[in-house]
Amino acid sequence: MRRLPLVPALIVLVLALAPALAPSAAPAPGGHLVLIGGGDKPPEAMRKFVELAGGPDAPIVVFPTASEEADAAAHYADLFGKELGCTRVAVLDVKTREDAGRSDFADTARGARGIFFGGGDQSRITRALLDTPVGAAVAEAFARGAVVGGTSAGTACQSDPMITGEGDFTVIRAGAVETVRGLGFLPGVVVDQHFVARQRSNRLLSVILEHPALLGVGVDEDTAIWVGPDGTLEVLGTRSVLVYDASKAKVSRAPVAGGKDLLGVQGLRMEILLPGDRYDLRRRRPLGRAAGTGRN
Repeated sequence: MRRLPLVPALIVLVLALAPALAPSAAPAPGGHLVLIGGGDKPPEAMRKFVELAGGPDAPIVVFPTASEEADAAAHYADLFGKELGCTRVAVLDVKTREDAGRSDFADTARGARGIFFGGGDQSRITRALLDTPVGAAVAEAFARGAVVGGTSAGTACQSDPMITGEGDFTVIRAGAVETVRGLGFLPGVVVDQHFVARQRSNRLLSVILEHPALLGVGVDEDTAIWVGPDGTLEVLGTRSVLVYDASKAKVSRAPVAGGKDLLGVQGLRMEILLPGDRYDLRRRRPLGRAAGTGRN
């Protein structure tokens, strides 16, 4: 890929934290999603994100909000500028609700064609952005067709409910996993990351058996899901994506001490999707391989 010169990026660095909020309706989907499960960022996923944004000259906004690392903003400026050749990159290190109330930040986010959320702790993203001018601007941009991307925590925050990372993941039972309101750009789905690498089946199963109307999607490391406005998911990268569908299953409960029931299920549907596989999130069915993957 031809490298374009890095034009000075708008890099805004700010600090701190704030409290969680009550649920509300998710925004209407409009754009694409490119969501990485953590680990290495698959080059094909990053190229797809830039392509869907409109190419290297498109305005891109990055939120390293989830990270506590002091150099997170500089890292993403280098990633998108030097490595991907993007010429219009704004790194908005929004950490507090006060930061997310700034009109200049909101104007920058609203004008983005690509919006990327970095890794760290997904709760920092939702605490800072939900019900703020910057959060609303991101939703407006997505509804108009901007691509939203993320890695690790930046992937987890896209669903509503969102898994926080807190809870007891040694069992499959009611109340084992803490969930809160997420950004809601992946409606009807609860997404988890680092999925196979960190053995996170228990926590995703606990959530979907408590809420069987939700579709569970676990994205492994070095792997991404590309979701289009029509609800078609395609796997990019090198590993797998697991999909759990309990909507037509029989979920059972066994009472235990403490009032948090063990959860069981009969008829659970599970898909293990490999790179190039596609899945219809709306109709909840696999669609086979994407053209040109070299697989049958």
